[in-house]
Amino acid sequence: MRATPAPWLDESDFDLDAFRAEVERDTDLGDYPLADDVRSNVLVYTPDSMARGDRRALQSELIRALGDGPGVVVFTGAFDAEVVDRANDAFFALIEAQRANGVAAGDHFGKPGANDRIWNAAQKLALHSPAVFADYYANDVLAVICQAWLGPRYQVTSQVNVVNPGGAAQVPHRDYHLGFVPPEHLAGYPAHVHRTSPVLTLQGAVAHCDMPVDSGPTMLLPHSQRFAGGYIAFNRPEFVDYFAHRHVQLPLQKGDAVFFNPALYHGAGANISPRIRRIANLLQISSPFGRAMEALDRTAMVRSVYPALRAMQAAGRSHRELENVVVATAEGYAFPTNLDSDQPIGSLAPASQVDVVLDALADDLPPEDLDVALGDQNERRIP
Repeated sequence: MRATPAPWLDESDFDLDAFRAEVERDTDLGDYPLADDVRSNVLVYTPDSMARGDRRALQSELIRALGDGPGVVVFTGAFDAEVVDRANDAFFALIEAQRANGVAAGDHFGKPGANDRIWNAAQKLALHSPAVFADYYANDVLAVICQAWLGPRYQVTSQVNVVNPGGAAQVPHRDYHLGFVPPEHLAGYPAHVHRTSPVLTLQGAVAHCDMPVDSGPTMLLPHSQRFAGGYIAFNRPEFVDYFAHRHVQLPLQKGDAVFFNPALYHGAGANISPRIRRIANLLQISSPFGRAMEALDRTAMVRSVYPALRAMQAAGRSHRELENVVVATAEGYAFPTNLDSDQPIGSLAPASQVDVVLDALADDLPPEDLDVALGDQNERRIP
């Protein structure tokens, strides 16, 4: 009889030896008959892979690869170089416009201004160069793997990242959703949420230039997505050190695409090349199902309920009770937002509306001051 998984993660789930046992395994090409190669434990597919088997067979293999296999695949020549060049023309025009307007796009991990980033690049490309956008996202390699992992009605977002020579490496991390949750909150999510988070998104990166290893292509730790406690453990020094010694990097050619399970440990590499501006289109594709059933005006709800919250606080009601009300009333998640104006500087995510309301209660702000804070936040979030 199969044991029922524990409902919560505890210290036994963050054991480095158990992590090593998951990671230190070989990717067997024989288990993936539609793949063409294994490089540094990463499965490599070519355009021939699309024709070698039927679509469902390829998608079934990709599901296994992303879930129980190495967690990362590369498609060589996934995007036509001419289409990539046209997209680059549009992206660099957008970057120059940002600079002319004095905009320094902050990064989740890098200092603002150190590199160049286009937040919401999908929308900006669609508005700036609709024909280029259409040619770019007609790509069937992208559709095949997105449909495999997320189903037919996925949602595409992208951020263009240009890492200039001298750009520092990122710290190893897991990605959206739980990868962006503050470390002190992670243990509050039950184990089944840690297991579910990776199937809500798919991460990808399209190389928009040739990327030799010295330009810093993504550092990857194949098979690390299998580790149950990984969202909490990746913050721990021994795991960071292990990643530093064990990660792999694959050189990429313009048009190659990397796709990986968001729970895979990864991070952008250091660009130690003398002159390569490493440009990639970072794809973050989401399930369509991560939404509430009803549309609520939570700002109006907060404004209405806040005086009652202050009265409860003055009457000595517990912080837990107050927080319960705030969570039921305000928007508890920072995303989606306009990352051009609501940037995650100094953290992985901007403040949520819940954070704004709890801070207002902690400072016992009058309703009119909270109203200003809510208005400022809403204005930052509007595209």
